[in-house]
Amino acid sequence: MDVQERIKNLRKIIELNSYKYYVEDSPELEDYEYDKLFRELKELESEHPELITPDSPTQRVGAISEKFNQVAHKVRLYSLDNSNNSDELKQWYNRVLKDVGEINSTQLLLLANNYKDIDLVAELKIDGLAISLTYEKGVFVRGLTRGDGTIGEDITNNLKTVKSIPLRLFEEVDIEVRGELYMPITSFNKLNAQQLANNQKTFANPRNAASGSIRQLDPKISADRDLSIFIYAAIIDKNKNILTHSDAMDYCKKLGFKVNNYTICKNINQVIEYCSNMQEKRKELDYATDGVVIKVNSLAKQTELGFTARAPKWATAFKFPPEEVWSTLRDVEFSVGRSGIVTPVAIIEPVNLSGSVVSRASMYNFDELQRLDVSVNDEVLVKKAAEIIPKVVKSRKTSNSKPIDIPKTCPCCNTPLIEIQGEVATYCPNKEGCSAQIIGRIEYFASKQGMDIEGFGGNVIEKLYKKGYLKNPSDIYKLKAQELLTIDLIQEKAASNLLNAIETSKNAILSKFINALGIRFVGKESSDILAQNFKDIYALEGATFEELSAIAGIGVKIAQSIVEYFRDEKNISMIDEIISLGVKIKNKYSGIVDLRLKGQSFVLTGTLETMSREVAQAKLKELGAKTPNSVSKNTTYVVVGSNPGSKATKAQELGIKILSEAELIKIIEGEE
Repeated sequence: MDVQERIKNLRKIIELNSYKYYVEDSPELEDYEYDKLFRELKELESEHPELITPDSPTQRVGAISEKFNQVAHKVRLYSLDNSNNSDELKQWYNRVLKDVGEINSTQLLLLANNYKDIDLVAELKIDGLAISLTYEKGVFVRGLTRGDGTIGEDITNNLKTVKSIPLRLFEEVDIEVRGELYMPITSFNKLNAQQLANNQKTFANPRNAASGSIRQLDPKISADRDLSIFIYAAIIDKNKNILTHSDAMDYCKKLGFKVNNYTICKNINQVIEYCSNMQEKRKELDYATDGVVIKVNSLAKQTELGFTARAPKWATAFKFPPEEVWSTLRDVEFSVGRSGIVTPVAIIEPVNLSGSVVSRASMYNFDELQRLDVSVNDEVLVKKAAEIIPKVVKSRKTSNSKPIDIPKTCPCCNTPLIEIQGEVATYCPNKEGCSAQIIGRIEYFASKQGMDIEGFGGNVIEKLYKKGYLKNPSDIYKLKAQELLTIDLIQEKAASNLLNAIETSKNAILSKFINALGIRFVGKESSDILAQNFKDIYALEGATFEELSAIAGIGVKIAQSIVEYFRDEKNISMIDEIISLGVKIKNKYSGIVDLRLKGQSFVLTGTLETMSREVAQAKLKELGAKTPNSVSKNTTYVVVGSNPGSKATKAQELGIKILSEAELIKIIEGEE
């Protein structure tokens, strides 16, 4: 595989898992696995800067939900680079010392552990949802999620229900603060107990619970959940004479904010000691943490150090290693997914792992069973992938170990299982007659990443299927109140709410509708690409293999799968029926996309007066332009604000046209 193809694959994997982490709250990769891939991508792009694109994960942060209004951040929210051990912390610290002129390259070789003193701030990294809060004259006026760092979701009304967020400060000041919204562990356990009592789906961990609670369209639901916040950053008027990060946090405390506790360390060795101590002490806390954030305390030095494309150079996040515990394997269940894949699931003696009780753990596929050499009654080592999904990573035999019976037929419908050449999965081929697959497809269609039908989960779907009311996704739109009321625990109010949610889902977005269909190999990212290339579902239905495979980001395997899906008359009939039942599918890309700057490249340097550089870049991208961070012969324009850097000089050397901010605005507004 050549470098360009590897970069393309890395971006695809990272973007998918970023979306799952920031939007769906269901990451699949462990933190260290994600970080390893991200570092590899950064290194490859550093070696081949000509391959860097504006949409690379290294140039952005996270992803945006479609539920709430999207608002541009006045100042971008950056992500953090990670340090996974003491050596990486020391390497980061050396770079800081070098960049602020405390030492030179030669001295770096002689330092060993005798570091110069430079104040650092260490604080626990809260495992929650990053948000920004804006106050005008001391009054809370707006709250946004991180979103992609440039544009966030407006969740102001929901945030007003969080009691630890002051609605009015103790001083009439204009200020923006950043914080981490979280749910205390005790509140999380209480919420899950209530969910179980109401026969509803439980949350995987406190972060899921916090994110899911604050993203409710009805603020009353957010108000019923016990959420809290820690403030960890602030944008403060320079006239306040605040010189350090610790000064800023003390001032925020004075204003009435709940501030994340911090410790001032005189050098990196003190930071390493703090991280070591907190790795055990954090287990005594009533909130989830996954590491320590280390920042240069001096704000002047922070400004001097600046940022990379996605993260501040003056900060790093030390990630705690994943927690692992030993348990006993009591049994193995084999579950059947919506695509027919049979997955082994370990049933273990319940253990407390990373703040929650775990009794089930994934083993992914039959090959993994063999690799682990696992048997019933083995002792198994379990850890959480990305601190959420428990998985078995090791086993050791006991005197009572006995072999696992590997099924040859589907555990749901008894159809002989098959293997497909080139794939590790084992399948049940009985697509139309296997109830587990049918229920799984309906559940996926109704899920958040599909039609987003609130409250229409697996338990309800399974019972409606068994009663004969649901046979495929189109049947959702035929449901009546009296049918819902035949289900245990669904009363009139719940039935009414569910019917309203089904009705709301009839106003669908094409990209989400495509994803909801569950076409093999087609996920959210490829669904979005398809929506950009086909005006409606019928255009996609009639697309040829050649047309599909020619689209960047689709490829041969996905193209073939799409063609096969629409070759099945049952799938076409189902889609036609869904539309006939009142579902209206809008393509957010059709008729409203203005790509008049496609093919042009804008590099911004210096400070703009009417908008931040990030907002200007977002506007240019919406018009199809590229906004790289460096000037090259392929650059169309260089936009120069106040105090420009060397990019302006390079533009002059290359004869590239330089624009003022006023000229840029005219181009964006279509006046030129």
